[in-house]
Amino acid sequence: MIRILIADDHELFREGLRVVLDLRPDFEVVAEAANVAETVAAHARHQPDVTLLDLQMPDGTGIDALKIIRKTQPDARVLMLTTYDGDEDIHRAMTAGASGYLLKSIPSKQLEAAIHAVIEGRQYLPPAVAERLAERAAFQALTARELEILALVARGLSNKDIARVLAANEFTVKAHVRNILAKLGVETRTEAAILAVQRGLVQV
Repeated sequence: MIRILIADDHELFREGLRVVLDLRPDFEVVAEAANVAETVAAHARHQPDVTLLDLQMPDGTGIDALKIIRKTQPDARVLMLTTYDGDEDIHRAMTAGASGYLLKSIPSKQLEAAIHAVIEGRQYLPPAVAERLAERAAFQALTARELEILALVARGLSNKDIARVLAANEFTVKAHVRNILAKLGVETRTEAAILAVQRGLVQV
């Protein structure tokens, strides 16, 4: 019997997922959680074989929960199950120690295959997710400062406003924005903002 923890802030989704998993005689949902704190506590209490973990939580992110869980149990098997398919989201999750990354649109059979794969000690990335991760290599990495400025650009702030928020020189901000556009391969701030959200570089 494979013991499973479902961690998602949407109660209706948790209930539906439990119904799907309970149809399998070899799956048992031992606990549910709706936020990071509940996820960490439930994992420590129930020691599930596999945790299905959403990316966005009310009190943090699924990656926050994943890091805490992996710190106390390095061999924990955690499958991210989310609607976010940005390559940066996927990269952060896998770097933090996720056993796999799934989108909520996947068929139930694929979810079952993923659970069995991680139980056998393998990582699981559906082709579409693996492709998004591979695309990340085509982009130059942004520095921490550039990511900070990009987040403000995505919020619609001008260079002058960004300079004021960061207590920086406006000309320096302008240079950073120019570098950001070049690294992302776009020509306008709007394109940069859209791409940043799509890739998971910023959350708005």
